[in-house]
Amino acid sequence: MSNGRLWRFARPEWMNSASTRTAGVYSAGALFSLGFFFFIHASTWSHSPKYGGDAHIKFVDWIPGLCSSFGMLVINCIEKSRLSADTFSYSGSGVAWKARLVLFLGFALMAGGLAGSVTVLVLKYVVPEYAFPALYFGIANVIANGLIMLSSVVLWVSQNIEDDYTYNLAL
Repeated sequence: MSNGRLWRFARPEWMNSASTRTAGVYSAGALFSLGFFFFIHASTWSHSPKYGGDAHIKFVDWIPGLCSSFGMLVINCIEKSRLSADTFSYSGSGVAWKARLVLFLGFALMAGGLAGSVTVLVLKYVVPEYAFPALYFGIANVIANGLIMLSSVVLWVSQNIEDDYTYNLAL
């Protein structure tokens, strides 16, 4: 424990490889596309002539997904090294707190998107007691936002994995 590590066990070496980073990026893309597949499928089914129900997906259902997607964009614009970059004044003083604030806003957007999708599910589909084909629209919205949130976390972690091929230039 004297070598300055926080945890007792060292991180496995396979987590520091370029192939792990690539697999993380591809799995994040798969999670993101799977999330949007659920929502697009529900949206097209709600307007299909085969559906024939009263509940349809409107713009209100799209707002949580847009918030989650924008939150993912904001989060993945922040590099992990910027969270502790107060010693190097790259863009003025206080880079670390600015990066932490932007990261917090991104996570708040994603959490708001997930909470908004649960709210839409409850208020639009559960309270009026719609049957399952219409209830699927709200469930697909929650699943889509959850997968977007999970893909954002996977992408941010996998992009910020340090490996032997990364060069840190410091003066």
